[in-house]
Amino acid sequence: MFTGLVECVGKLSRREVFGKGSTFWVESGLPLKEVSLGDSISCDGVCLTVEEIEGSEFRVTVGIETMVCTTLCDWAPGSLVHIERAMSAGDRFGGHMVSGHVDGVGEVVSSEVVDESVVVWMEVPPKLAKYIASKGSVAVDGISLTVNEVDGAKFRVNLIPHTMANTHAGDYKRGTKLNIEVDLIARYVERIMSCREASTDLGE
Repeated sequence: MFTGLVECVGKLSRREVFGKGSTFWVESGLPLKEVSLGDSISCDGVCLTVEEIEGSEFRVTVGIETMVCTTLCDWAPGSLVHIERAMSAGDRFGGHMVSGHVDGVGEVVSSEVVDESVVVWMEVPPKLAKYIASKGSVAVDGISLTVNEVDGAKFRVNLIPHTMANTHAGDYKRGTKLNIEVDLIARYVERIMSCREASTDLGE
């Protein structure tokens, strides 16, 4: 489980393709002495497993399912990566519950500097629109953000200076692809409601 509070911005140093998957080496500012093989690390919002550590880099493997459902298929040496280690029991919970299981790929519609913030409109696949609520939470490339406004499948967020300084969101522009994870609670509420409706239809 993650919180959506990015610890550092890493950089992809190597990519090795095998079949329809890839192995990635990520250079990061994490204290890797505190990281163990098998640990979960969020990379641009995708929960991945640390398989090897070498100096300031760690290696992860990404299979076809993840490649198809996320932006990792576009990763290349030099790509910047939001990194967050899985939270420990007793940690402060500063963002929201983020599982690292991406629901779909969204896209930046517009980005504009307004006063001290950057106002960004994003669009998600129609199937995810129902989970995006005004004043609710959404994880974008692993960043916990508050939704300020919703218009159909589009929604607006305000990126404050701290977020801009500690992520690579400053690179967002029209057409940028984004890993989107909707609010975990919203998904479970929908599941519970659909099961309840199914039981009612069966007369249970």
